[in-house]
Amino acid sequence: MAEERKTLEQRNQMTDIERLRHSAAHVLATAILRIWPDAQFAAGPAVENGFYYDVDLAHRITPEDFEKIEAEMKKVTKENQVFERVVVSRAEALELAHKGRLGALGERPVPSKFKVDIVEHIPEGEEISIYQNNGFMDLCAGPHVMRTGNIGAFKLTHVASAYYKGDEKNPQLQRIYGTAFKNKTEMDAYFTMLEEAKKRDHRKLGKEMELFCFDDDVGPGLPLWLPNGTVLIEELEKLAKETEFAAGYDRVRTPHIARENMYLTSGHLPYYAESMFPPMEFLEEDEEKVKQQLQTKLVGVTEQINALCSPMTLGFVPSSDLPKEKFDEYNALTAESAEIQQKIEGLGQRYYLKAMNCPHHHKIFAAVPRSYRDLPLRLAEYGTCYRYEQSGELFGLMRVRSMQMNDAHMYCTEEQFEAEFNGVNEMYLKYFKIFGIDKYLMRFSTHDPAKLGQKFVDQPELWKKTEDMVRNVLIRSGINFVEVPNEAAFYGPKIDVQVWSAIGREFTIATNQVDFAVPARFGLVYKDRDNTEKTPLCIHRAPLGTHERFIGFLIEHYAGNFPLWLSPVQVRVLPLGDEEPLVAYARGIQAELRAEGIRAEIDATNNNIKGKVLQAETAKVHTMLVVGNRDLEAGNVSVRIHGKGNLGAKPRAEVIADIIQAVKERRA
Repeated sequence: MAEERKTLEQRNQMTDIERLRHSAAHVLATAILRIWPDAQFAAGPAVENGFYYDVDLAHRITPEDFEKIEAEMKKVTKENQVFERVVVSRAEALELAHKGRLGALGERPVPSKFKVDIVEHIPEGEEISIYQNNGFMDLCAGPHVMRTGNIGAFKLTHVASAYYKGDEKNPQLQRIYGTAFKNKTEMDAYFTMLEEAKKRDHRKLGKEMELFCFDDDVGPGLPLWLPNGTVLIEELEKLAKETEFAAGYDRVRTPHIARENMYLTSGHLPYYAESMFPPMEFLEEDEEKVKQQLQTKLVGVTEQINALCSPMTLGFVPSSDLPKEKFDEYNALTAESAEIQQKIEGLGQRYYLKAMNCPHHHKIFAAVPRSYRDLPLRLAEYGTCYRYEQSGELFGLMRVRSMQMNDAHMYCTEEQFEAEFNGVNEMYLKYFKIFGIDKYLMRFSTHDPAKLGQKFVDQPELWKKTEDMVRNVLIRSGINFVEVPNEAAFYGPKIDVQVWSAIGREFTIATNQVDFAVPARFGLVYKDRDNTEKTPLCIHRAPLGTHERFIGFLIEHYAGNFPLWLSPVQVRVLPLGDEEPLVAYARGIQAELRAEGIRAEIDATNNNIKGKVLQAETAKVHTMLVVGNRDLEAGNVSVRIHGKGNLGAKPRAEVIADIIQAVKERRA
């Protein structure tokens, strides 16, 4: 998929750390050119957590080269070179590129081939600038830090292959990745976090804890949920259903496939086609009968045409001695034949796997007449969707092809919008508290007026109106947000919810979208107080995102050490021996817990208690209840919490009551 070029407005909104990392990319290019002067550079942007530069170079750069490159980079930063910006004309930029001067330390005998292409594709009227730090000059919109010495600490991380502009038809380049920070302390903290993240990798823990798996016969990106992982799913669904019921949502169910026409109406086809699985095509039973009738009719028409044609000619060519009325009959028959063939080709239905739930919910809204008294109407579903992610983009549970989404669509009037949108935000905050998410950010994505009718629905007044409505709600509610242009959904503004895990790793887990366009395309209306028909606004929301992405986040957030209410195995009872009275006492505790819906197990093996505890700790069982003969006599249990150790002996009834209450309250 081709990479989308950032606008000047987007570039000017770079944060301080993005400017620093963008500048570090130029320092990287300067260093590489000092070592390999023939290097040809393409793009070198700041990206999430770092920067990269794409380079075409005969020498294959490997991690073994990093020390040499970093040493040269340190020289450049020590020289404290000034970043100078110069605005040039298109002709001047092309001249510099053809002289090999752009992305270079000086003029070269060969053109800067990628820079030539980039200049030629800069939109007419857009300002063109170059940046220079000492000898290195590059085509660049900026911005940068003042001097190379402002880059406090940096490190090259890895190298990969990448097609120029992300198009596989273009040359393959070497992409050198790195990161940069204001100082070494911040950088060291970042790499410490990465090391911890490796230990918390949801793919690693998911396998160790038997939560989910993938299978080649099932297909890439299609997770299979094992019993332990299914517990997580059911607990999340239970939480969502309780929360949504309290907030006045109605639950619905929709099929996993739908006809092509519905997605054409919604606009997802053809604009979203690349992300959908290919269609299934087949004939319905009644269409099969029609096809047979048409084929029989076509045979008869063909025989009549043949009778009018000369046996000496190839194909359906009429005899030259046909009278005019027969020639007219031939023309009519050939037209009829073409019409029948067109009808046969038009038979058949195209069905798509559901890539989103919204069109189905729109159909549910339209299924019965609606009045203003019915609004707001909140339709919720944990709907399974299927999206054809490219194989190279699949990543554990974070990027999959099958996903179960905590979806809902809220149909409301303009007057109700603020309360409804704010209610969704309050739901997010409730969930953040439950899961111990202390740091979050709402990314408010708006449209680009220059791309109306292309990337965004061409209704400028509604764009302004709904963006103002969302912005006002966010400001009044005091929620932490940033505004990002040119990233809205095609039918309205949206909010992407970013959260940070316990170790400071950033995740995008959910989205909120405002839809002012698609309800009208489906003809959705309600009768207002004045008996006129009006189209409702629609809010798309998914606070818990998809099971796959959210559980992937939770695994890493908790490092697999889930709170009691969420743990696949909440309690394991560990008898200190295998005597029948003691085992019976342990089984009685297990039965009492299970009767209250607690996921309790018993380890009645002949392992010693040290081995039983070790197995339970390794399996990340939340609570271990150790029982010995003294506990049996006193009616006690000895409580041990995973990662916290032994809490001592307590009365059996008290412990069981506390476990039940902790699960009910979803204590952290």
